[in-house]
Amino acid sequence: MPRKPARIARLRVRRLKTRPKRLTTSTATVKRRKREPGEPNAWFASLRGFATADFANRGQPPDLSEGEVLAWADAYHARFGEWPLAGSGQIPEAPGESWMAVEAALSLGLRGMSGGETLARLLFENRGKRHLGLLPPLSTEDILAWADAHFQRIGSWPDRDGGQIPEEPDESWRHIDNALRIGMRGLPGGSSVARLLAEHRARPNHMALPQYSVQQIVTWADLHKARTGCWPCVESGPIADTPGETWRAVDASLRQGHRGLPGGSSLARLLEQTRGVRNRSRPETLSVEKILAWADEHYGRSGRWPTASTGPVDGAPGETWLALDIALSHGTRGLAAGSSLARLLAECRGKRNIKALPALRIEHILEWADAYHLRYGRWPTVQAGAIEDAPGETWSAVHSALDRGVRGLPGGCSLARLLAGRRGKRNIRDLPPLQIERILEWADAHYAQQRHWPTLRSGAISQTAGETWANVDAALRIGIRGLAKGSSLARLLAERRGKRNGRALPALSIECILEWADAFYARLGRWPTSNAGPIDAAPGETWSAVDSALGQGTRRLPGGSSLARLLAERRGARNVKALPSLRIELILAWADAFRARHGRWPNRAAGPIAEAPGETWSGVSAALTGGHRGLQGGSSLAKLLMERRAGQNRHCASLR
Repeated sequence: MPRKPARIARLRVRRLKTRPKRLTTSTATVKRRKREPGEPNAWFASLRGFATADFANRGQPPDLSEGEVLAWADAYHARFGEWPLAGSGQIPEAPGESWMAVEAALSLGLRGMSGGETLARLLFENRGKRHLGLLPPLSTEDILAWADAHFQRIGSWPDRDGGQIPEEPDESWRHIDNALRIGMRGLPGGSSVARLLAEHRARPNHMALPQYSVQQIVTWADLHKARTGCWPCVESGPIADTPGETWRAVDASLRQGHRGLPGGSSLARLLEQTRGVRNRSRPETLSVEKILAWADEHYGRSGRWPTASTGPVDGAPGETWLALDIALSHGTRGLAAGSSLARLLAECRGKRNIKALPALRIEHILEWADAYHLRYGRWPTVQAGAIEDAPGETWSAVHSALDRGVRGLPGGCSLARLLAGRRGKRNIRDLPPLQIERILEWADAHYAQQRHWPTLRSGAISQTAGETWANVDAALRIGIRGLAKGSSLARLLAERRGKRNGRALPALSIECILEWADAFYARLGRWPTSNAGPIDAAPGETWSAVDSALGQGTRRLPGGSSLARLLAERRGARNVKALPSLRIELILAWADAFRARHGRWPNRAAGPIAEAPGETWSGVSAALTGGHRGLQGGSSLAKLLMERRAGQNRHCASLR
């Protein structure tokens, strides 16, 4: 494949540099320089280095196929409206993949690819994407035919900025002009669109256009002002009644000295000199009085003084407060240097200038803090907002000045440290050390008063100023304030006071649980459930905790069981969540026995079934209705007896 021309390579690098921020790696990162003899191409060397690093980071990546790459490219095109490049970043449809890795595999023959290919060429061959290195040749006849169509469609000949060519959607007049100038795509070079049309279609180019005169330009400007009510500028478009002329072309000729003009001027400068029109590129002279008048108007309208970021100056078209601030600072537009908008308003209008704040004194800060404490019952912090006794000051600004040592303060201090040293306020960043014995004394006092041991949620410690049980627990866990790391309030009280620690419970055994259950049954005549509350034989334990440990497999139990299941298996207790199956014949036998005993058929309110301990007629009827315990469902006790025993009792209908 022939090597790309150097200009095309530069164009591609420029295009890659201006792509959106989503790109992470770009071919523009490869520095272009002359290669030494025998030195490998920098592009392929960088690709090989990228591929090597990629393999080292991700291990051996999976093989690729051209169909897979094209599917990813189609998704990229549907999402962004353009085809991907090697520097287009990660591929969302394939986590871990990037377009640079795909380019390396295509070029170097990695991951099952044949090699010698590029992403651009693959998309050109399979999706028709424009490829700068494989563009079709151009001919003068084709270019002139496109120009004729442009003239018939618009009424003017195209130029370099004519945009896309409808007859050839992939081409533009800028591409054509570049090819004519450089000599690419079968063209000899040294020409341009303007020169080609001048030679073959008698379209005048800028080298053969009619000459200008200053008086003619001024006349055109007067006519424009009379027609539109404003003076022309570079963006005013074509000049009326003068086909082919534009105000932009006039401005360019005035600047560059084309078409009989001396150069070194501009349209704005010419109108300033001949018609007194304000030249925005050369602002008018300012004065301090004028700036203060604008500031007074702004304050009267908005209730606040302007700053450099306020925006345009109302009543002064084209002026901004930032431009005024720059002029005051640099000494331009007739002003003296070394000032600023903030400084001017501070000196002449008494506005607070945050860059030249008054000095502070420790005594004043303490007076403001005392007033705050008297007003709110607490000491101020950095987040306390404005200082009511010092308009314009904030506690945050005071803290910053104490810390940085500005505004006459020594520095190296803080608001919290100052109040701790001079007013005894608790400083959470400089807390006193703690001792285990002292914590235990506080815990004993808490138990004596509350009849239970404290936890980290017990709030403030009454015997201290500012201490809380949560802070003590955190210090024990983290290992601060002179305490060793790795403990907690619960662990300390468990070790030193025998308090039960919910996060370090003793192990359980099946035998021990059964002993507690036997004692419960002997005392109450029934087996315990998970809702039976505390276990009398084991202070601190509950049947709910035992049931949870049996289910979750904690406290050295195997798990996967429950209290009801354990008692059913080891003590024969009835487990309501694992009841035995029922059969219609068995239910009818129970009903016959009930009738023989009572002279009537049972209903759902007949209570327990004497022949089946633990069973009730209500439970049987519910199983018949809901289809539980092996029954079909959709029936009831009354319906079953009507169907199976109706012939034995003429009053069986009353069961309903």
